[in-house]
Amino acid sequence: MARTGAGGTGGAGGASRTGGTSRAGGTGGSRVKGARRPEVRLPALEAYEGGEVEPDGDYDGVEFAGTDLAGQDGAGARFMDCALTDCALDGTRLSHARLLDSVLTGIRGVGTDLAESTLRDVEVVDARLGGTQLHGAVLERVLVRGGKIDYLNLRQARLRDVVFEGCVLVEPDFGGARLERVEFVDCALKSADFTAVTLTDVDLRGATELVLAGGLDRLSGAVISTAQLLDLAPVLAAELGIRVED
Repeated sequence: MARTGAGGTGGAGGASRTGGTSRAGGTGGSRVKGARRPEVRLPALEAYEGGEVEPDGDYDGVEFAGTDLAGQDGAGARFMDCALTDCALDGTRLSHARLLDSVLTGIRGVGTDLAESTLRDVEVVDARLGGTQLHGAVLERVLVRGGKIDYLNLRQARLRDVVFEGCVLVEPDFGGARLERVEFVDCALKSADFTAVTLTDVDLRGATELVLAGGLDRLSGAVISTAQLLDLAPVLAAELGIRVED
């Protein structure tokens, strides 16, 4: 397990950036492409009338406020220009769902199934989730801000223009995923698994805590801070079979 605890606070990580900008990398003035953030502007919304969400349902311009969706089956459903606020999602089945131009605030739940779903131009704010299944999902222009997510399964997922900001990710699994223009800003990554990942313009410098449970050899395509590099030096040496002696 590789651990860095000093990266991303103030000088090490740098300030957060607006989407689409670049900044210098750690060596040689190289640059990393910044993520494009979602710009969600919701229209006037209609209150959800209740009842259970339906598989392959179509929800356009709907506000789910304090709705208990626990255990419901909305597999394949489409949510367009929607707001989900303080909703319970324990065991909710949303596999193959499409969440587009929507804002999810204060959602909570354990075992939410979003496997092979699509999230595009979505903001997730102050979520409290555990065991969320997003394996095989596609995330594009997604902002995850605040909150805490335990055991997030992103295996084989595709992330492009995704920002994790001010949140805590405990044992996230990125195994086999493809990450392009992904940023971690003031975000704690605890025991993250990067096994077999493919990284392109992934900025880890803003991670306030960086602990890797696997995939140290797959960090090509990521940018880390000098402080993080120093913290990683012993495990990097061990990975390369280098003996370090005084």
